[in-house]
Amino acid sequence: MIVELGHFALVLALAVALVQMVVPMVGAHRRDAGMMAIAAPAALTQFVLIGIAFCVLLFAYLTSDFSVKVVAENSHSTKPLIYKISGVWGNHEGSMVLWVLILALYGALVALFGRNLPDGLRARVLAVQASIGVAFLGFILFTSNPFARLDPAPFEGNGLNPLLQDPALAFHPPFLYAGYVGLSMAFSFAIAALIEGRVDASWARWVRPWTLGAWTALTVGIAMGSWWAYYTLGWGGFWFWDPVENASLMPWLVATALLHSAIVAEKRGALKSWTILLAIFAFSLSLVGTFLVRSGVLNSVHAFATDPSRGVVILCILVFFIGGALALYGWRAPVLKAEGLFAPLSREGALVLNNLLLAAATAAVFIGTLYPLFLDAIGGPKITVGPPFFNLTFVPLMVPLFCLVPLGPLLKWKRSDLVAATERLMGAAFAAVVVTLVVLAVQTRGPWLAALGMGLATWLVAGAFFELAWRIGLFSVPLAESFRRARRLPRASWGMALAHGGLGIVVAGIVGMTAWRQELVTALKVGESAELAGYTLTLEQVGMRQGPNYEALVGVIRVTRDGREVALMLPEKRRFPVERQEKTEAAIRTTGFSDLYLVIGDDNGQGAWTLRAYENSLAPWIWAGAVIMTFGGVVSLMDRRYRVGAPSKRRTRLAAQPAE
Repeated sequence: MIVELGHFALVLALAVALVQMVVPMVGAHRRDAGMMAIAAPAALTQFVLIGIAFCVLLFAYLTSDFSVKVVAENSHSTKPLIYKISGVWGNHEGSMVLWVLILALYGALVALFGRNLPDGLRARVLAVQASIGVAFLGFILFTSNPFARLDPAPFEGNGLNPLLQDPALAFHPPFLYAGYVGLSMAFSFAIAALIEGRVDASWARWVRPWTLGAWTALTVGIAMGSWWAYYTLGWGGFWFWDPVENASLMPWLVATALLHSAIVAEKRGALKSWTILLAIFAFSLSLVGTFLVRSGVLNSVHAFATDPSRGVVILCILVFFIGGALALYGWRAPVLKAEGLFAPLSREGALVLNNLLLAAATAAVFIGTLYPLFLDAIGGPKITVGPPFFNLTFVPLMVPLFCLVPLGPLLKWKRSDLVAATERLMGAAFAAVVVTLVVLAVQTRGPWLAALGMGLATWLVAGAFFELAWRIGLFSVPLAESFRRARRLPRASWGMALAHGGLGIVVAGIVGMTAWRQELVTALKVGESAELAGYTLTLEQVGMRQGPNYEALVGVIRVTRDGREVALMLPEKRRFPVERQEKTEAAIRTTGFSDLYLVIGDDNGQGAWTLRAYENSLAPWIWAGAVIMTFGGVVSLMDRRYRVGAPSKRRTRLAAQPAE
């Protein structure tokens, strides 16, 4: 009976979403305050109803109710509690319930905290948001019912894919969905603005926190997915340019462009039409990612294996929203006239160049991801677009963008002086040159471009520091005055510096791991040793260990350096009897500057065990930088000016020019 309650709650949520989609939109057109007022309580009611459905599904997993089909197919009574919980979204049906729950949550937040929005805009935003909910609630109820029953119910379930039984992946989908779905708010604001035919500074200020929140969540989701792939798949890499990985990267790139474009729209009244278009494309690429994961067109460790007929339905949803939004944009965009004029050499000009480079990079990833699928769909030859293509197209676009990042915030609005801005970054340039020369001197065998990459990473990190130093007058005014300015500096400025600095650390980690990685593949008998990057790896013993729902082959490897023991590492190969699948569990020892990464394989039939070992230089910096970027996003969200509907707070003008 409880399960039927969850199903009924979803049906009611669909009915409420239909009301929320139609009535407030009609009310906004007629300027009927009563009809517009329905939007907020409807959004809250929809969230409560979907929340009930989600809790019911969670209860079915926790109690191992195998009469529910999706529970029987994706759970088992012996599965640890955390994986019973994550099993809710570790499948197609449950993940879609989480998807619409987060969608409804964003609508509820607008209903609660968007009271300073104009009534008409608020009603239209919530109506557009509800239309997305109608589409996906209908998709769930008619093609992917998570509450379907089995009769008779099996005694035990089939378990969960072992690759998904991992703490990082347990939390990876919720964050990724929060980013994907969060971009629906930017989309809803864009469509509402097109219907009204008005985009002003207030609109740009309202859309920025929603975009920033989605960008932050997406950053966490991508980083967690990369970390999971790093230590679970046993390949020792952090990014494979897998189509589903690319599907998360593309909306992140467009959301980054949207954040910067919205600044120009707010501060200078320019790029209005372009900002609207970015908001549409950001969510559109999220829908493309949803289609790729659930359509059955991809064979990926990230993708759900689902009925292709569901993919057709998602494709129809995608075409409706993207096609409808672009048609509305083509009709209404001419009325969105730009107001602010600016010289090419200005902060606006830098942000425009930023947007162009990000858009070109997104296009490169989009073509590399979708072209093989398109070619296959029309009966052409099967081709694979791998890292070489992206290294030749994506990376060259990122280099000028990274060069521009520290410089842009130091340029003035409307018209700027390049000499004055570059003078403030002389320290950063000096640090970048020094690091480049040091790397060239130490790494005499190359690769030579790695030195330039480390110099570029230093430029990003040092540029963020010197920009903050200039704003607070560090070393140019008394220390007490600098401290006072630092306390009064907008949190968005701190967040921006953290995000830019974190990006530099990520770049350094990628360069180090790509350029100086060392690899060893060998077979060792018990007692034998091998050498890698100055380490001596000795296989002490191999044995079996029983886990909660798996059995593991464990290798005990003693690691020494210069005759001194530095670690005892235990790589595992796990076998899951219920799922009848295997997975690797790499042993990783990190120093903060490099990872020693070990994976044990099978017996080669001669009493020796396959061992794959990697020394990944600067690998920890990739995820440390992502954490810093995320923290920067959180700090920026704490800025009062980024709160929905909050008027900009005038501060006493400091000697340093405040940044956005």
